[in-house]
Amino acid sequence: MDREIVKLLSEAGGVAIFPHVSADGDAIGSSLALAMALKKAGKDVVVYVEENIPAVYRFLPGTELTRFYDSSDEAMDINLALDTGDVGRLGTRGEAFFKAPCTVNIDHHVTNTKFALLNYVDETSASTGEIVYILLKKLKLHIDTDMATCLYTAVATDTGGFKYSNTTAETHRIASELVSAGIDIGELSQRIFDNTTYPKLRLTQKAIELLEFYENNRLAVVTFSRADLLATGASDEDCDGIVNIGRSVEGVEVSLLVKEKNAEEVRVNLRSKTYVDVSEVAAAFGGGGHKRAAGCTVNGTLQQVREQLIEAVKDRL
Repeated sequence: MDREIVKLLSEAGGVAIFPHVSADGDAIGSSLALAMALKKAGKDVVVYVEENIPAVYRFLPGTELTRFYDSSDEAMDINLALDTGDVGRLGTRGEAFFKAPCTVNIDHHVTNTKFALLNYVDETSASTGEIVYILLKKLKLHIDTDMATCLYTAVATDTGGFKYSNTTAETHRIASELVSAGIDIGELSQRIFDNTTYPKLRLTQKAIELLEFYENNRLAVVTFSRADLLATGASDEDCDGIVNIGRSVEGVEVSLLVKEKNAEEVRVNLRSKTYVDVSEVAAAFGGGGHKRAAGCTVNGTLQQVREQLIEAVKDRL
């Protein structure tokens, strides 16, 4: 961990935390845990979110520290981006992020552009939650049950419940320490992984109907139009994890979820099993992520973007 970042956070009076847009369990869990720890240390802390926290994570402690950024808000001593690969992933808060005298970027994505004044990017960490855990240890701040609950959520979600290839011995060691802090794994896992809404169930059924295969069944593709989401009553957050349906099929190496955001923008989620680096594919379209999990938002029609991504993946299979 960068000593200068630790020193600055120790001395700061106020810290604003910026998770990425469409914040997932890692971004939210990491942000809430760090915010609660700094608040307990007597600092003025706020977590600026881009959208409402997804329903699946609203039970987490510390959500009262989150709010939307307002231009009238006073600048903090430090603005800290968590789990954010580039400025674009800050959405409408991009300009606000640079208003602090010191900006810090803490992340684990291999495609991180190191956009802050101080950057700590550990590509070997399975999640930003792991990095925040180490940061809190370096700051000598006690990790209570509430903080451990948020950090465990961060680690568990970004490793797919410790199933993905990014899971390491260090991941399990940190998870063990978090369990020792008194969290209820059974209840937590049920809330995160085993709690499906009816709209998401209908969306999953729709995804299976729309699933298409290419390249001798090595590429699986699900394409959602806005009409598909409306027909099932699903929200954008209900799409979380849908891309793994294709990935789970025997013989599939790469799975794509191509989702229409509006008439001019398409969101693409990419997953791979063993050898295709999907972060390279995503980066070619202005996105980023990890070797086995990445994403990008592409300008164009749904059909145009779908065809472009399929061709890009075919070249790597």
